[in-house]
Amino acid sequence: MAKYAFIESTEAERPGYFGLKRMCRWLGVSPSGFFSWRAREPSARAVRRVELTALVCWSFERSNATYGYRRIHADLVRRGVDVGQDLVRDIAREQGLVACQPRPFRVTTVAGDGAGAPDLLMRDFTAQSPGTRLVGDT
Repeated sequence: MAKYAFIESTEAERPGYFGLKRMCRWLGVSPSGFFSWRAREPSARAVRRVELTALVCWSFERSNATYGYRRIHADLVRRGVDVGQDLVRDIAREQGLVACQPRPFRVTTVAGDGAGAPDLLMRDFTAQSPGTRLVGDT
């Protein structure tokens, strides 16, 4: 249950700061329910999710952080793991896995292609009096 997990995380951050009974009262749960939740074994669903999280992270790292959730899903299915695309997307989002797709290098300008205006001043921008040599783009 999310309330019990919240209580546990708050207790781990600041032990005894709010008090367990007070937090249980604020969230509307019983302290005995919290302790029985904490003593329980993790469910099969939680265990499977931990295993899938490790597989998703492994596939992401194996791809040099270039695979998104669709490719990770395809990679896991190819390896025989029965998992849905939505679950892979949720796990990748929880783990903060963001794919980086490097773009190919493209030449944007070519030196000497004649696109610029002719250099009539021969790169000499000094002037004897104001207003004799005006340089600017129009």
